[in-house]
Amino acid sequence: MSLKIKKSLTEEELVMAIRNQENAGAKALYDMYSASLYGVIYRIIQHEEIAEDLLQDTFVRIWNSFSSYDSTKGRLFTWMVNIARNITIDKTRSKDFRNNSKTEDIENNVLTIEMQSGNILNPEVVGLKELVAKLKPEQKIVLDLVYFRGFTHLEVSEELEIPLGTVKTRLRNAIITLRKLFN
Repeated sequence: MSLKIKKSLTEEELVMAIRNQENAGAKALYDMYSASLYGVIYRIIQHEEIAEDLLQDTFVRIWNSFSSYDSTKGRLFTWMVNIARNITIDKTRSKDFRNNSKTEDIENNVLTIEMQSGNILNPEVVGLKELVAKLKPEQKIVLDLVYFRGFTHLEVSEELEIPLGTVKTRLRNAIITLRKLFN
């Protein structure tokens, strides 16, 4: 069966075209549902660039796993929304997303405060960079991960494969050393 590309297909025609791996089916699927699926994804993630990437991942997953779609269990759109939702939720739970979100939040807050006060603080002017450079390497890495990259103590422990207590001790010692050097 060869389909001519038309504005929209019935759900049955669309399902048949996708099952037959027809290009017209892929195009119609995207044209008919991309805006709705993007809306679902964006409401969860609230980041345009990531939402666009996840939309693409959603359509790839839909195309590759279409054999698991069963029209007797529900509508095509419902099945696709569940895929989009699951991919997006998985992304929000991923370590890289959480770390990037924390970093962006901190950077946005610091920039907002600096703009309101009219002072742009440069750590190099304060000499913070030189002070941190005087720390022991194991203290520097923990300090960097917690304060500059937004990791939690537990995430640092997992990342460096060291006990949680060791992370806390190194961080506390780094702060004590910085206080002494700063004063």
